[in-house]
Amino acid sequence: MDVGVADDRALGTGLRVAVTASERLADAKAAVDAVVAEIDQSCSRFRSDSELSRLHDSAGREVRVSPMLATALRAALRGARLSDGAVDPTVGAAVKLIGYCDDFEMTARDGAAIPLVVRPVPGWQRITLDDARRTVMVPPGVEIDLGSTAKALASDLAAAAAHRATGAGALVSLGGDVAVAGEAPATGWHIRVAEDSSSPPEAEGETIVIRSGGVATSSTTVRRWTRGGVVLHHIVDPLTGQPATGRWRTVTVVAADCLGANIAATAAIVRAHRAVGWLNSFGLPGRLVDNDGAVVRTWGWPEPG
Repeated sequence: MDVGVADDRALGTGLRVAVTASERLADAKAAVDAVVAEIDQSCSRFRSDSELSRLHDSAGREVRVSPMLATALRAALRGARLSDGAVDPTVGAAVKLIGYCDDFEMTARDGAAIPLVVRPVPGWQRITLDDARRTVMVPPGVEIDLGSTAKALASDLAAAAAHRATGAGALVSLGGDVAVAGEAPATGWHIRVAEDSSSPPEAEGETIVIRSGGVATSSTTVRRWTRGGVVLHHIVDPLTGQPATGRWRTVTVVAADCLGANIAATAAIVRAHRAVGWLNSFGLPGRLVDNDGAVVRTWGWPEPG
């Protein structure tokens, strides 16, 4: 199979599209772009014209939403249930209070001290989603952040769209959230695992091979900034409303889809010392890097060869 590859940027991160029929790469990229644009219009908290922003403007009222936003909210609530609340979409206000108010590319890397208040986030149970009527109600004061789950969902939907558009095997990576669809290349899809998805191919990292499903990495080392000398990052512990401070700096998980992998990887960062047993209980292969750089592997994640 002759694999074609296109690199771009989307949703504030790197985008890679690969397809096993290089002559259909343009068709695959167009299908991916359409999905990503719909996710951005529906789910971005950085756009005042996004559907999510309009939902926040209608706080306290029941609102009918698009199929895409309903799908994204359903995915986020599923992640909250599966993670016992470790991944909670109601972290929006908490993320803003720690300084992540704009797209990360526009966020100042250093700045003056800000008040850091330990306070639990409102909780995902306060979001009311009626699937039958496709309506949502968000209480006043509750802000939703779909950042990580929506990006992983976008990878899954985009890979499926690229496969439908071309009939070929497809891979989509959004900031290291990787999904594949269709028949893989003869040697499988080779995925380099690194803390920073934007690092060059020759950078240090392990390589794994998948034929289906998805891979996701969550890390406290990449999207981070400093306020008053305090280092902050974007993975919030819902119990404190503050950046997670547990054992792991980076977690990579392989699952049946990218969304599941992302939920598990982010939850593992938040669950800290309980993460290894939790991942093993679900039979999920994971690679966890602690704050000193030591690596722990779960459920069949291969040792580097």
